[in-house]
Amino acid sequence: MEKKKVFEIIKKNNIRVIDIRYMDFLGTWQHFSIPSTKLKESSFEKGFGFDGSSMRAWKTINNSDMIVMPDPETAKMDPFFKTPTLVFIGNILDPITHEPYSRDPRYIAKKVEQYVKATGVGDVINVGPEPEFFIFDNIRYASEKNIGFYEIDSREGIWNSGRKEMPNLGYKIRHKQGYFPLPPADQYQDMRTEMMLTLENIGIKMECQHHEVASAGQAEIGLQYSSLLKMSDQIAWSKYIIKNVAHKYNHTVTFMPKPLFQDNGTGMHTHLSIWKDGNPIFAGNKYAGISNEALYSIGGIIEHCNALCAFTNPTTNSYKRLVPGFEAPINLAYSSRNRSAAIRIPMDSQSPASKRIEFRTPDPSCNSYLAFAAITMAMLDGIQNKIDPGKPMDKNIYDLEPEELTEIKSAPNSLEQALHSLEHDQDFLLKGDVFTKDVIEKWIKYKKENEVNEVNQRPHPHEFYLYYDV
Repeated sequence: MEKKKVFEIIKKNNIRVIDIRYMDFLGTWQHFSIPSTKLKESSFEKGFGFDGSSMRAWKTINNSDMIVMPDPETAKMDPFFKTPTLVFIGNILDPITHEPYSRDPRYIAKKVEQYVKATGVGDVINVGPEPEFFIFDNIRYASEKNIGFYEIDSREGIWNSGRKEMPNLGYKIRHKQGYFPLPPADQYQDMRTEMMLTLENIGIKMECQHHEVASAGQAEIGLQYSSLLKMSDQIAWSKYIIKNVAHKYNHTVTFMPKPLFQDNGTGMHTHLSIWKDGNPIFAGNKYAGISNEALYSIGGIIEHCNALCAFTNPTTNSYKRLVPGFEAPINLAYSSRNRSAAIRIPMDSQSPASKRIEFRTPDPSCNSYLAFAAITMAMLDGIQNKIDPGKPMDKNIYDLEPEELTEIKSAPNSLEQALHSLEHDQDFLLKGDVFTKDVIEKWIKYKKENEVNEVNQRPHPHEFYLYYDV
């Protein structure tokens, strides 16, 4: 959007407030607001200052000043604020040099799009994610020196089948049977529809919404594919809108990968394709109608998956989902139609334009800018080095004999293992200066010190059940 058009919108809609948003290093959307009278044409060249030392894993207190530069192309009306508010997503710059900040996730996403073009492999990387989430009625948790617990509740939860609700009408979704019954078992149809239409109202194209497999309000709202940077922006908007619509209904939403024991976790199956000169380079005459480039992309993901998971599955909780026996695939194989494989080739259409790969391991706790960029770099490395993904696996992997399973690589079983893999497998990310040594080292250091070590040091509630009377 041209700057002139921005001011026409402000005048036409009587906009009084401008909200500037940016994604921090770990993946939380941050914001501040200014009166619309403070926004000038020069604001898109000079930006606005803020304290970078208050952002996790960014600046130190003795070098804290940063600039956020609003991007006029991202202008959207906020659907929730009482006062008409125009939102811009910003890019982070150094206040002295005005150079982009290397740890700005949006800058990394921009660089990977530029690198795709520079390689000559393609000119567009399209991403179509399917973020899942849970809608809960209530959540209580604490982690102190002498106490640690969580308690979740949902009117859909099967554990409430015997609760005195006066009346309890009995429509509770059984474990792993939430995909996808009609109301009254599905009690969140109207809420999900409002989430979907609110996203559509601000210009984000949608695919569908539905209940997901787990009990207790698990849901999915799929977004129509878009280019990598635009989709990363849209995921930020999606999380924001989904949480706020739920809050309006006096409910709470979490994108935490595994909030419920012994039920399906929350993933973000991610569809990817590369295009060049308006043509899909993943369409071909190889297995399932895909090209060599698509097969090599799969090979790159399989080769680098353990390191990728440090970005695509970046929480200690992520690895409560990546366990055998549930929908989350931990075995690094590819197949058409087979949902037990980590990489699937969807067969919903035979059109060349629809040829894509679906990476099923990621979850929505990730910073989408970093996750999509890392996946793309693995795909490009696969294409550049012609990495053979091996033969497809069309059997149900969960039914394989142990000796057959030993031939299939597996995703990491902990965040600690994923970070260790990233320490030893990062050259593919450093190509084109997309990721930098500083970004990777800071990511590993922060995750180890603030998440892995903090969780490892704390007693787990189940340990009291197992060991208190030893």
